[in-house]
Amino acid sequence: MPQNSFSDFYKSLLELVKSFEDKQTMLKVESDLESNLIRIFGERASSLSRAKNGLADASELAYTTAEHHPYWGLLYHCTQISKISLDKWDSEISKEELDEIEWSIDELKNMCKKLKEDLRDGQQR
Repeated sequence: MPQNSFSDFYKSLLELVKSFEDKQTMLKVESDLESNLIRIFGERASSLSRAKNGLADASELAYTTAEHHPYWGLLYHCTQISKISLDKWDSEISKEELDEIEWSIDELKNMCKKLKEDLRDGQQR
């Protein structure tokens, strides 16, 4: 029943979006109905703002998972590098930020090394 109600909600939402588009309000709707996800973007949403928004979701997963998942470090450091990159997309990256990126790259290498060792030792998941 919940899947039907979400599907019904989605259909109603599309009708609402159409009613606003008829009034010249441009909206973009993206959905993943299997995962019960819907995103709505306004007409001034840029590719950069959408990327930052999506990265926030990945960052949240990395922060909340903490060290309880063997891949958390990979995700965490990748999101840190991506956040700096996106925040500085239209400006210059500072030396301190490059140092942070280098540190994250070193941490990624350490994580990969540990995962390879665990795989070799049969300890992964």
